[in-house]
Amino acid sequence: MFGSRTMWGICSRTGLRMVKPCGFGRLRHLVKPVSATRVSGRYLTHQKGLPGLPVPPLQQTCERYVGALEPILEVEELKHTKQLLDEFQRAGGVGERLQRGLEKRASSTENWLSAWWVEVAYLDYRLPVVVHSSPGLVLPRMNFSDKQGQMRFASKLIAGVLDFKTMIDNETLPVEFLGGNSLCMNQYYEVLSSCRIPGLKRDSIVNHAKSSQPPKHITVVHNFQFFVLDVYSSDGTPLTSDQLCVQLERICSASPETSEEPVGILTTQHRDSWGQAYLNLIQDKTNKESVLAIQRSIFTLCLDGATPPASDETYRSCAAVQMLHGGGSRWNSANRWFDKTLQFIVGEDGICGAIYEHAPAEGPPIVALIDHVVEYSRKTDMPTSPSVPLQTPQKLHFNISAEMKKDIEEAENNMNTLARDLDVRVIVFGHFGKNVPKAHKMSPDAFIQIALQLAYYRTYQRCCSTYESASLRMYRLGRTDTIRSASSASASFVKAFDDPNKKNTEKVDLMEKAVKAHRAYTNMAISGQAIDRHLLGLKMQAVEEKLSVPEIFKDPAYAKALHYQLSTSQVPSKTDCVMCFGPVVPNGYGVCYNPMNEHINFAVSSFNSCKETNAARLSAAVEDALLDMRTLLEQTPRAKL
Repeated sequence: MFGSRTMWGICSRTGLRMVKPCGFGRLRHLVKPVSATRVSGRYLTHQKGLPGLPVPPLQQTCERYVGALEPILEVEELKHTKQLLDEFQRAGGVGERLQRGLEKRASSTENWLSAWWVEVAYLDYRLPVVVHSSPGLVLPRMNFSDKQGQMRFASKLIAGVLDFKTMIDNETLPVEFLGGNSLCMNQYYEVLSSCRIPGLKRDSIVNHAKSSQPPKHITVVHNFQFFVLDVYSSDGTPLTSDQLCVQLERICSASPETSEEPVGILTTQHRDSWGQAYLNLIQDKTNKESVLAIQRSIFTLCLDGATPPASDETYRSCAAVQMLHGGGSRWNSANRWFDKTLQFIVGEDGICGAIYEHAPAEGPPIVALIDHVVEYSRKTDMPTSPSVPLQTPQKLHFNISAEMKKDIEEAENNMNTLARDLDVRVIVFGHFGKNVPKAHKMSPDAFIQIALQLAYYRTYQRCCSTYESASLRMYRLGRTDTIRSASSASASFVKAFDDPNKKNTEKVDLMEKAVKAHRAYTNMAISGQAIDRHLLGLKMQAVEEKLSVPEIFKDPAYAKALHYQLSTSQVPSKTDCVMCFGPVVPNGYGVCYNPMNEHINFAVSSFNSCKETNAARLSAAVEDALLDMRTLLEQTPRAKL
């Protein structure tokens, strides 16, 4: 499944692994929206007022790169890398040339990074988007367990999304600020009516919201059958939740369990395989029209059947599996179109959430939309106006050739293999939330990240390359950079923590230094001064100028730095939910967390095919690390700061 590459998922052109975490870092809980009024009159006016992404100084990045490598390299490895860096940045050398080229690019583009990043991190990435790229989001279990409850909740969900869409269409979305700086809102305009299109070597994204006739329908999929549901009446007003409920009932009545081919499973395939199958599929006119209807839709609603029974303890973990991949061909993996940017999932048993294709956007617009929808769904329904005739939802038909049947069978087998391989554990850490680190004047995100470092070190007796996403939305079209949570300060702390020869006061001092180092790196990253995207830019500039790839990018240390055995993201939300994603390397973990005031939701993933990793074991180690860090703080008298 993983191919022959040692660095799993590495882009063959640039050597960079796509990293999936969702672009928050520490940003979102610091962000304050302004009132929902037009800021500077129009969205475009606001966007033009944002600064461009800076190009950090070359020497600064090289020095910080060495610092980032210190906790994960041996002494001799680091010595070799320093020699390569000295050569790279010498006066008149290739580093200076690439830096000048990058600065020139920055002066002539809206964002020197964004187009490259979308290509390298997503569109060139050929492993399936399922598990390897697309994050899922698990909502609290809803209070229904039958078809009627499913229909009622799903109709309110649609109405809530359309309510949010009105703010997008009218450009009245609350602009978000970070410490007085307004943030880029572009990603909010990329989520609805967009879709990924498979290609033979590179995919593309299409956004139909920007077309002359924006779509007025959503896609509903039930029992692996797809329907077009118009969600606006003839006068342009959104359908009410009561009207939508009637339409969903019609769809369910028109789509009993059948032996029709589960076309949606094709979107789970390796991108090259799906790209070829896609070309075959759309040769047929009916198929092409059906696929276009899905791609053009505002979003997809997946009405799932009930899943295998789960205990209260394992419910969230089972729900996470449904959000990430649907459980395999026997369950709901074919009840999806994974190329669609946004899919809401509503199960008959109350399991609800979403999955999104990562190329157009990070997590903030998704979570903001979901928070809005959940809040909207709790409102009491308003009295409805007299019913008007509703257009019957249109079933989408597919003509499946013998060759396509083989493609579907292959996709089912591969999806089942992947589903068996992924282990996801969702835990609710109920002992405390962000209240405890705040009481000790520590950043909650930094506190949790250092606990992750401690948990990993206790499990493996080493530090590893760790990714945490940092938002670059202070800049026009900003996406993400990397917060490197494994630092010299965190390494000193985790190595000292269980050392009986170290005093508690010394351990607390090391903890404070580690937390401060993480916070400093976070501030550096969201200010556009981190190292990873700059290094990528220099490498891409070499490709652009048709130069040989510099030796620092062929250095084993660079591969090691990008081999994220801990791939993490903080995803804060007003809703008591948790986001989840797969590991980004075969011997790694995906860790996502939502810190609430009194508890923390964690999702930890690993691959069963790797004997080194175990999601349950790391989850337990994280819980122990958090509790032990709190105990240390509470039992150690604090020196005056």
